[in-house]
Parts: sequence; structure tokens; C-alpha cells
Amino acid sequence: MSLFSRKFFSNLFNPPQPKNALIPLYQKVVEQGRNPYWYIDGGVKDTQDGRFDMIIAILSIILLRLENDTEMMQNSVYLTEIFVDDMDGQMRELGMGDVVVGKHVGKMVGALGGRLEAYRNAYNAGDLDDALIRNLYRDEAPSDEQLYKVRNGLISIYEQVHAMECAQIINAEVAW
Repeated sequence: MSLFSRKFFSNLFNPPQPKNALIPLYQKVVEQGRNPYWYIDGGVKDTQDGRFDMIIAILSIILLRLENDTEMMQNSVYLTEIFVDDMDGQMRELGMGDVVVGKHVGKMVGALGGRLEAYRNAYNAGDLDDALIRNLYRDEAPSDEQLYKVRNGLISIYEQVHAMECAQIINAEVAW
């Protein structure tokens, strides 16, 4: 069978999904969320919960940027779907069953929505500290230096992402 035939039948039975174009961006978000800086210098707990919280903090910055452009709303939905797919896969890798996975993923999506709103309000108010302590440190106040490092790191990412064209972001041209 020729390459053309294989590709034709592959696309016929497994059509490419538009959201797949955003997987490289999501991978960069996860990569940045796992950066040791946040855990060593910023005092974020290096646990599953801590990594989840950090990834949501970075993902929120991207989603907040995309929501500012009405043409990017569908990409924002796709990026959220990729997040949900990833969390579903992570839960299954931990050995959780279908019923438990659904409940946990539902809670994670709720957490994303709540934190997105909290971070939106915090960036708009120009004061991230309360939102970071509540959502990233889970009400365990870090040292002033740790909070300073995380706050300034996230603000730097926020400013960089908000200065970019959405097409650059969608194409994963972010360089943390």
C-alpha cells in the first residue's frame, strides 16, 4: 500500500483533531510548571498537588491571554480539553478506575475554573499574593523571598505572553 493510501485511510478512520495542534503548547506549559525553580527557589511543594497547582498557574496565564481574543476562544477550549485528557491519563496511570477517575477529573476541572477566576482577578488588581498563597501554597504562607520569586516569575511569564501575538502562542513559540 502506498504512503498516500495509508495516509488516506488513516485520515478517513482517524481524522486529525484540531486540538492536537495545541499539544506542543500544552507540553511547554507542563515543562515550565515542572521547572525546579518553582520548587527549590519558590518553595512550592514538590508533590503531585504542588506540581498540579503550578501547572494550573502557568496554564491560567495562557488561557487568560487567549480569552482576550475572541478568535482564540476555541483554542482556549482545546487547550482545556488537552489538560483534561492529560489529567485523565495521569489518574489512570495511578491505577484509578473509571468511576474514581471521572470524579477526580471533575474536581480538577473545577479547580482550574476557580483558579482561573482567582488569577484573573489578581492580575487585574495587580496583587497576586493572596491568590498565590491560597491556590499555589494552599494557605501555607511561604517566606517573603519565596513568594517574591514565584510572584515575579509568574508576572514575567504573564507579561511575556500578553505581549505576544496569539498565533505565536498557539504555535508554542513561547520561550520562558
